[in-house]
Amino acid sequence: MNPKRQIRDFSRAIPAIEMPDLLEIQKKSFDMFLQADVPPDDRLPQGLHKIFLDTFPIESSNKEFSLEYVEYTVGTPRWSIQEALDKHLTYSAPLNAKLRLVFRGTPEEKKVSRIVQQSVFHGELPLMTETGSFIINGAERVIVSQLHRSPGVFFEEKTVQRGRRVCSARVIPQRGSWLDLMLDTNDVIFANIDKRPKRIPITMLLRALGLSTDAEILSRFYPKVEKDLEAALKNRGRAVDLTLKSFADDIVDPETGELLATVDEPVETIEKIENLVARGIRKTSFLEIRSEKTDFDGIRKTLAKEESSLGTGQEKNEDNATLWIYEALRGTEAPSLDHAKSYLRSMFFDSKRYSLSEVGRYKLNERLNIDTTMDRLTLSVDDLVAIVDNLIKLREGKITADDIDHLGNRRVKTVGELLGQEFSKGLSRMARTIRDRMGHQDRDKLTPTELVNSRTLSSVINTFFGSSQLSQFMEQTNPLAELTHKRRTSALGEGGLTRERAGFDVRDVHHTHYGRVCPVETPEGPNIGLITTLAVYASINRFGFLEAPYRRVIHGRVTNEIVYLSADREDRTTIAEANTHVDRKGNLQGPLVRARRAGNFPMVPPSEVEFIDVSPQQLVGVSAALIPFLEHDDANRALMGSNMQRQAVPLLYTEAPVVGTGLEGRAAKDSGALVSARRGGTVTYADSAMIIVRADSDPLDFNRYDTYKLKKFVRTNQDTSINQKPLVHEGEIVAAGQPLADGMATSQGRLALGVNAIVALCPWNGYNFEDAVVVSERLIKKDIFTSVHVFELETQFRETKLGPEELTREIPNVGEDAKRNLDADGIIRVGSRVKADDYLVGKVTPKGEQDQSPEERLIRAIFGQKAGDVKDVSLKAPTGMDGVVIDVKVYARRDKSERARRELEDKLQKLSAAHDLKKSKLCEERDSILKELLKDHKAVDMIDTLTGEVEVPAGRKLTSTVLNKINFMELDYGRQIVDNLETDDKARQVLRRSALVLDRMQREYEIEIDKLNRGDDLQPGTLKLVKVLIASRRKLQVGDKMAGRHGNKGVVSIIVPEEDMPYLPDGTPVDICINPLGVPSRMNVGQILEMNLGWAADKLGFDAVTPVFDSAKSPEIRKLLSEAGLPESGKSILYDGRTGEAMASPVTVGVMYMMKLAHQVEDKMHARSTGPYAMVTQQPLGGKAQKGGQRLGEMEVWALEAYGAAYTLREMLTIKSDDAEGRSRAYSAIVNNENIPDPGVPESFNVLLNEMRSLALDVELVTEEEK
Repeated sequence: MNPKRQIRDFSRAIPAIEMPDLLEIQKKSFDMFLQADVPPDDRLPQGLHKIFLDTFPIESSNKEFSLEYVEYTVGTPRWSIQEALDKHLTYSAPLNAKLRLVFRGTPEEKKVSRIVQQSVFHGELPLMTETGSFIINGAERVIVSQLHRSPGVFFEEKTVQRGRRVCSARVIPQRGSWLDLMLDTNDVIFANIDKRPKRIPITMLLRALGLSTDAEILSRFYPKVEKDLEAALKNRGRAVDLTLKSFADDIVDPETGELLATVDEPVETIEKIENLVARGIRKTSFLEIRSEKTDFDGIRKTLAKEESSLGTGQEKNEDNATLWIYEALRGTEAPSLDHAKSYLRSMFFDSKRYSLSEVGRYKLNERLNIDTTMDRLTLSVDDLVAIVDNLIKLREGKITADDIDHLGNRRVKTVGELLGQEFSKGLSRMARTIRDRMGHQDRDKLTPTELVNSRTLSSVINTFFGSSQLSQFMEQTNPLAELTHKRRTSALGEGGLTRERAGFDVRDVHHTHYGRVCPVETPEGPNIGLITTLAVYASINRFGFLEAPYRRVIHGRVTNEIVYLSADREDRTTIAEANTHVDRKGNLQGPLVRARRAGNFPMVPPSEVEFIDVSPQQLVGVSAALIPFLEHDDANRALMGSNMQRQAVPLLYTEAPVVGTGLEGRAAKDSGALVSARRGGTVTYADSAMIIVRADSDPLDFNRYDTYKLKKFVRTNQDTSINQKPLVHEGEIVAAGQPLADGMATSQGRLALGVNAIVALCPWNGYNFEDAVVVSERLIKKDIFTSVHVFELETQFRETKLGPEELTREIPNVGEDAKRNLDADGIIRVGSRVKADDYLVGKVTPKGEQDQSPEERLIRAIFGQKAGDVKDVSLKAPTGMDGVVIDVKVYARRDKSERARRELEDKLQKLSAAHDLKKSKLCEERDSILKELLKDHKAVDMIDTLTGEVEVPAGRKLTSTVLNKINFMELDYGRQIVDNLETDDKARQVLRRSALVLDRMQREYEIEIDKLNRGDDLQPGTLKLVKVLIASRRKLQVGDKMAGRHGNKGVVSIIVPEEDMPYLPDGTPVDICINPLGVPSRMNVGQILEMNLGWAADKLGFDAVTPVFDSAKSPEIRKLLSEAGLPESGKSILYDGRTGEAMASPVTVGVMYMMKLAHQVEDKMHARSTGPYAMVTQQPLGGKAQKGGQRLGEMEVWALEAYGAAYTLREMLTIKSDDAEGRSRAYSAIVNNENIPDPGVPESFNVLLNEMRSLALDVELVTEEEK
């Protein structure tokens, strides 16, 4: 984008809030987990602090001593981010916890006798970089958030045979046993713990947990009403009503103690009531049992089932129920009643073994409509009663079953929580080890350091970062790929789904995804719908549920109040879309407006609307929001479009889109590709490698200079290159947050993934058949689609059994010509052009006696000891490599070679020069401030601290001449220096601050010097590491994949001379010809609108901004085309470049944003002559990486059979494939210029014979001769 180009915005809706930082979710989550900047005493009970609090104190088995947690500290990283990347190290900081070991006397005394407090090292904790990634063993990785089922209670309903319904409820805790309740077709409610085979009647479980009598159980489910029996007998109607009820309690004769009626016994007859009154019972309680004909009554049936389960002669009480359940769960009788009770209670009521978590308690309270306190994280009897009650309501149709795909039932585990899980796991393992050591070690020698083994925790953390499904190698093809990878959510991973088990429903778009999860961006293939991306405005609440922002609407008037709604809350409200017409006062216009309500889209009066969307873009993710006219594209093609933008290769010459959506700047900034000003100020220095800004801060502040080092052709994870270019010049005034330099795939601070090309939708000699793309040679000549790729090749020097591997130029049996580009140490020179098989690093390894051939032994006998001692294992350029060496990095522990000495001197010199420059800049700044401050004041003895002499005597006026002679560096600022006290205070403050800054700079300089002199820290076992960086400049070529932003992809089929391309009436040749048949069936009409608007915008010299769902309308585009003097239809007559003849009909022409994708022919082109073979089948391996061959499959064999090509087929299936003996005989025959002998038996035949033998079949191969 030209900075002078005007930007024209076609949107009508003004977003109510600014878009949040697109990486906030990752960064905020990690900050909340670590709380590194919070003083230990002020830390909230969350994240790592909470995990330590939950794990400690750890007590010994005899309670004699306990290990208590005090606080933790995170140290400073040992290596910088760049050092970690270069040396294959992890960017981490030491984690130390202050632990207190408390000694007590005997268990009876419980008196503290001694306390030992120590800071204990707990391992290295990987730190998050500013851009939300982690550096693990030199590779940049991302922890993807996990979308999983929330803890809580879930109700389900299934229809079984003959239309009968089975209702069930499942309680899922964060930690502990799962509890399933099922209401079967016989109306009996059973409980099942951890999916064990034996089912427990729910009344028995309730009885075992404290509701010991039938009366207590029934009273929890049926309301109790007290009735006056005498009054009821006077009114026959009321007496008849009582006959339909049951007694709520056992009724005992007050005089004789005789049991007159039992709990739940039906009244049935008026005589029974009269009998009770006659016995002196005036009032009693009844249960409001529902009528059996109309309503369900499962509790009483379950009580009956419980009785039959216990068996005859067994009384229904708490003890018997507990013993029965213990036996059902464990399959054996309980050793004692107390043991059975503690076992059962620990399953659901022990916070150490069972936890719903805050989220689970919140969901339980909300779903069951109860108000248990949030700090109760275990189940209670009340919870169980409420669950059973809701299960009954579900059966009666009073409530609905839960939708497990609803985002109210799925929550996001962000990086902080995932790390917390691993720490919890590691610390609980550590706690077991600590308890063991407490019992075995000498009491007097016991200290926290002796007890804690940090390796236990480190191994868990390293396993998570290294091999978890959610720890992924960062996608870094371009800034958008990096940004969207960090905003990704996955349903896979530990505790999540698996690809094989995930059905269609869980993958499908759900109405609750609106504003939370992008409905467009998801991978094609087996992970479709399981891996998704967050919508642009989505945020995560403290319980981990996704929320979307809305503006509140009161009585049809839109307010400025922003409310974040979770999916549950949103389902209970009516929400209007952002495009709804609103007058100047904020009133919704029209008798009816389109709205959303729980997945439906009714037209409602404005008075019923409660909220309105904040922006039309809020329902999609970042990638989809970068596609202009997205609303005109079919969803499948939009999905491809958003995925392919992430595969766009950063180009050498970047160009922002003429037709954008307005999100390009935000995406570029938040991805970290740009260099943005930390503070506003003036640019004092700018070149291609560094920018220095003097901040507009306090004049007395010495931290005023912000230095920004620019990355030059740095390799990314996907071998593309990061090259930052300055956007500012010396003297320019910049604001905080303003882009100072462009990064990869950005232009003027906006994302620039491709090129604005003139595209025509017309066939060209059949070369754009089946989505192929015809490209003008102009694009290649002008390097328009040229990209730079940086490849890193490395070799490690290790200690072997026979001695160390060596870096050398003296490589055995290699001529001087092959080593022409190697320097004296055997390393290729920077600037050398390299091709496949060129030597890059000379490396030899000691060779054992057994490795020597007879020839080598002869050479050794003739030429002496040295010739055959080593073997060549040099680093060579791989197949297909063509580029220039741009950098060589050598890392060694302590290297004494000449090259290392030269490099060390060079680095020390550069470091010293940079330090001196910073120091002199600071001194200049200090001196100018002091001269300005002290001018024309009278001195009070100014003393030089080095010599002790008075530099300026008291009373002398400080003129410019006097001030220029003063050495401020050595001035004594511990005493008064000028007569004016206010000025004196300011001047001494300046001197004090400058001294502190200089002291800090000196310390940092000394640390860097020490690092250089000490040598490099490398992985264990590595003596030396040499990295060679090769830059390859790739032009667009036939076979490269290209795409637009609308899923319109294709492969370059031909590069046509510019003069042969079709041209417009004004003589402008088009750049690209795309097949018009690719548009109608794909229904991605957005590309046509983009071409039309792009053509008009290009002619009129402006950049168009058309946000998704709020873009330019067709009449506006037609008007602009007319204004630009172009046909309103967007079609033009094209002329054939070779004949000059006009084409038969007008062709759609316009400016379309085209990208070159990472699928490049240079990476895929491959051929094999000989190479490796599979061990079992003896067939050539497959794939480029294995130097594999081309598979001749079943259908290819049929094709050759159809042609009768018997000899071709025979050699392909034998000597060219798996006839091991035959191929070596054929090779010898070719070398000796003889006829190729007949092939032998293919190895696959022997494999078949062995397979048959493994089935105990005696198979023998008999040849013709043997017969």
